[in-house]
Amino acid sequence: MRQPPVNTIATDAIKAWKITAWIYVGILWLATVGLIVLTYIFELSYWLTFTAVVVSGLSTYLFVFLFPKLRWKRWRYEVFDQEIYIQHGILIVSRTLVPMIRVQHVDTQQGPILKKYQLASVTISTAATTHEIPALLDEDASELRDRISALARVDEDDV
Repeated sequence: MRQPPVNTIATDAIKAWKITAWIYVGILWLATVGLIVLTYIFELSYWLTFTAVVVSGLSTYLFVFLFPKLRWKRWRYEVFDQEIYIQHGILIVSRTLVPMIRVQHVDTQQGPILKKYQLASVTISTAATTHEIPALLDEDASELRDRISALARVDEDDV
């Protein structure tokens, strides 16, 4: 069996993922507060409100505190001359090999949260799908993009 990839993503990825999770969980908590208000006004069942609070609390714990750390621990990648090896997943670990000959283009992406921590994601596009290596340091992402692009170039003699 093949060894797992050795390269990890930046540790600030945990912070960026937590901020993103807080945004989504905040929307969930706003809906929960709205349900509490509606329960009070229209005298609805308190079980529905209780369930919404429990679901919101559990979601906050899982998506803000637990999953970002686990996600960071599992994310690995490695670039070889002939392929890119990507491993990710929390409960189900996915290992993907992307042949260099199939790479059509490579991009770096950076949203406002990643920019705050000077991170960027590298996306690798093939004819079938797009693969992403998230939350690398800016310099590392640029170097990786350029390296993959150089390795993916095919001479006419190779075709």
